[in-house]
Amino acid sequence: MTVLQTTAVTTGGAHEAPEDICTAPPPRHPRPDGEDRYTISEVAAFTGLTAHTLRWYERIGLMSHIDRSHTGQRRYTNRDLDWLDLVGKLRLTGMPVADMVRYAELVREGESTYGERRELLESTRRDVLARIAELHDTLAVLDRKIGVYGGTVRPEDSQGVSRTH
Repeated sequence: MTVLQTTAVTTGGAHEAPEDICTAPPPRHPRPDGEDRYTISEVAAFTGLTAHTLRWYERIGLMSHIDRSHTGQRRYTNRDLDWLDLVGKLRLTGMPVADMVRYAELVREGESTYGERRELLESTRRDVLARIAELHDTLAVLDRKIGVYGGTVRPEDSQGVSRTH
């Protein structure tokens, strides 16, 4: 069973069709104003990552050294949260974890690695563009099939889309 949560959208008192909240990213957890020290559970709430994943990122070198409190508890900073936001974007590109770790190592090495970082990001960008092209082709097939089933496209006019499928 699929669950679709919707919320009513109103503008100027006029009731419109419900908005599908599944189409928008979840709202980001706001960072408390003036704070720059967060526990692992707070970071998990901000990012949607689990504490296990955050510890793993640190263990494999995807996160640089995380400060600890006097009791040994991890204390993340706003800079760490910004880095995790970038890591999340890199994950969405499909970049392999090994490449993300390599990128993190290059960042820690400093400005002398700008060229290598750029090459890594350009390669990932090419991969993303290829995936986007594949998705556009797939979307075109879906649109043609929807048109056939909706009666707006005649089956014989839908190039390569079988009437029986």
